[in-house]
Amino acid sequence: MKVLLSGGAGFIGSHIAEAYLKEGLEVVVVDDLSHGKKENIPQGAKFYQTDICELKALEEIFEKEQPELVNHHSAQIDVRKSVAEPVFDARVNILGSLNLLELSRKYQIKKFIFASTGGALYGEQEEFPAKEDHPIRPVSPYGVAKASVELYLYYYHQVHRLEYVSLRYSNVYGPRQDPFGEAGVVAIFCQKLLSGETPIINGSGEQTRDFVYVKDVVRANLLALKPGLVGAFNISTGKETTINQLYQIITRIAGKNQKPVYGPAKSGEVFRSCLDNSLAQKTLGWKPEVKLEEGLKFTLKYFSKTS
Repeated sequence: MKVLLSGGAGFIGSHIAEAYLKEGLEVVVVDDLSHGKKENIPQGAKFYQTDICELKALEEIFEKEQPELVNHHSAQIDVRKSVAEPVFDARVNILGSLNLLELSRKYQIKKFIFASTGGALYGEQEEFPAKEDHPIRPVSPYGVAKASVELYLYYYHQVHRLEYVSLRYSNVYGPRQDPFGEAGVVAIFCQKLLSGETPIINGSGEQTRDFVYVKDVVRANLLALKPGLVGAFNISTGKETTINQLYQIITRIAGKNQKPVYGPAKSGEVFRSCLDNSLAQKTLGWKPEVKLEEGLKFTLKYFSKTS
């Protein structure tokens, strides 16, 4: 079975490409390398350096490769950039996704797996942890775009019978996360501490996030391949961690004693975020296996080797 994996040179996508290849799937990676790195693409995957916003070039790949599945991880993922440049964010995250959906319809793709979001989708939560039926009230253009694509997925399923699974990630961290281009707080803290710099914590540091390790996310993408499975699922730990707590854990593991510097809070970012994963456990048979401290040790080890 052949899968077209958009964003396969990126942080999460490259780990998925590896896992799919190990499962015996043929993997075709589409990535414009604006954030992804060619060296992240595993040996055995076919690679096209292509922007998903370029419909003609994208269709040539579909025509040539004839994939049966699409896994869509290409995105503009920086919430702050989406606030600063909402039109650019919509071009990539909505129109680029629509290009893939239209080609999936035209080339009769069997399943479409979408990398969505939980925290940015639900906005300021009413309940903790939030279930999938929580009101969708995004406070950033990034969240608006993800919500829009999920509505398009529902439409393509209802009208064109396209099977889809939308994986609503909490805050994913792990090896290969870009501390410069992807705004991942774990990667930023690791890189700065290991290089002797002092990280800046935006706001009070009492904002919370639900940190899920990348290898757990990969397993969700494997389980999502199951035929007949349709819907949206939170992929999370169900546990809140403050940014201050996160910083303390990372500095302890790294053997550092730098005190953080506090800066202004960033617009478009929610204060508390925590997702309920019981539906994924029940329907996908998925649950997180890597505890936060263990995952942070793996991540620090990776950054210590690459810094």
